[in-house]
Amino acid sequence: MTEQVTKETSFVKIAMPSWFKGVAIIALIWNIFGVLAFMGQMMITPEMLAELPVAQQELYTSTPEWAKAAFAIAVFSGVLGSLSLLLKKAVAVPMFIASLVGVVVQMFHAFFLSKSIEVLGLNSVIMPVMVILLAFYLVWLSKKAQVNGWLS
Repeated sequence: MTEQVTKETSFVKIAMPSWFKGVAIIALIWNIFGVLAFMGQMMITPEMLAELPVAQQELYTSTPEWAKAAFAIAVFSGVLGSLSLLLKKAVAVPMFIASLVGVVVQMFHAFFLSKSIEVLGLNSVIMPVMVILLAFYLVWLSKKAQVNGWLS
């Protein structure tokens, strides 16, 4: 790992590791899948909804607008944060923080205010827990990248 002092900021800049770009690309792909999931949920037709079991129909139709908005904030700011990482821009940090807040609000609704676990089963917790952990990781990674001078 090489270190160099930057003249304009007078702090030690640590060279960006070779794995960073790959992680940023994986984060972008992950968040694009999140956008696709959001779009799929928002574009469900009454016919598609009618094909679901009644309990799942009720779960879907009872989701409040604020939980849907949290989902949108989570995935769209996640994509912007990932793009910012790829472009080595410091705006990745607030974008990933916004994404994490969206994830936490959305999952609070799913875990504590709705009957999603009761309707979908305990296995339905696995993906949301992964989403939460990855959201925390991306905030941590973007802050680390900022501190290490990898972002401008």
